[in-house]
Amino acid sequence: MLVSLQLDEKEFVAGTVMKINAEMPGAHVFSSGKNMGAFKAVGFPEDVGVFYKLEKYEGYSWTAHGRYPTNTPGWWGGAHPFTLLDYSVVHNGEISSYDANRRFIEMFGYKCTLQTDTEVITYIMDYLLRVQGLTLGEAASVIAAPFWSTIAAKTDLEDQKKHTYLRTMFPSLLVTGPFSIVLGFNGGLMALNDRLKLRSMVVGEKDDKVFIASEEAAIRTMEPNAENIWSPGGGEPVIVKVKEGVF
Repeated sequence: MLVSLQLDEKEFVAGTVMKINAEMPGAHVFSSGKNMGAFKAVGFPEDVGVFYKLEKYEGYSWTAHGRYPTNTPGWWGGAHPFTLLDYSVVHNGEISSYDANRRFIEMFGYKCTLQTDTEVITYIMDYLLRVQGLTLGEAASVIAAPFWSTIAAKTDLEDQKKHTYLRTMFPSLLVTGPFSIVLGFNGGLMALNDRLKLRSMVVGEKDDKVFIASEEAAIRTMEPNAENIWSPGGGEPVIVKVKEGVF
């Protein structure tokens, strides 16, 4: 008797990425999505743009990150963004819960091989959104979960039950430490601070565009006339979606 083990396309691609990264010395996959491309390098941002000829590309959303590595090796595989399928993550700060997060997520076939803490956030988001089927808001409530005292004080009982369930089901996916992240997904972006807001993050708007950065100066450089500048609260997701029918 023949037994067929069928995987859906995304599960097959994700598993292949993990296998290459973990088992093929010197080989790393840093872009595996249909509607997303990643450009990674170590160098000055303007040189990276010239090298990859970014002026030839178009997209409805862009994420970018440039910094010196702090407590991780400086190499192209460890440069932001970190991606899997159509998810892309850029991150400021440090993940002090990295070991606990990594041990949990690796039980489900993910392999953290890129020598940096940001990688685990990408796999957590893929697990919560694609595998578990959570919404963006629910995933944000897992990795930047409200304190138990905050949950207990909620007057909306259904909301209280939901947050209690998420904290109970996914305690090892609570991400602690100072962080701000931007998640790119098929159709938009989500920005999220740690629940104590230990890293700065600012959002601005102009016409049909939304800008997210670590500080207002970066937004003003791209759009001097940006409006509605605000700083989201700790653990408060900012979800931006492309208008229906645009892509």
